[in-house]
Amino acid sequence: MLTFTFAEVLDGRNARLADGVQQALGREPRDFSDYARDAAATGIWNARATRAA
Repeated sequence: MLTFTFAEVLDGRNARLADGVQQALGREPRDFSDYARDAAATGIWNARATRAA
């Protein structure tokens, strides 16, 4: 099952970006690492910050 899953995911059919994010949200997609960095900078994932909110 794991071999099948990786074969399906990594066979190249997912190599191109689609325009689904732009269609759904009306904006350009952004790189996940940029999102994660910006979200982390807000402190949202800091356990103490979320308890205080």
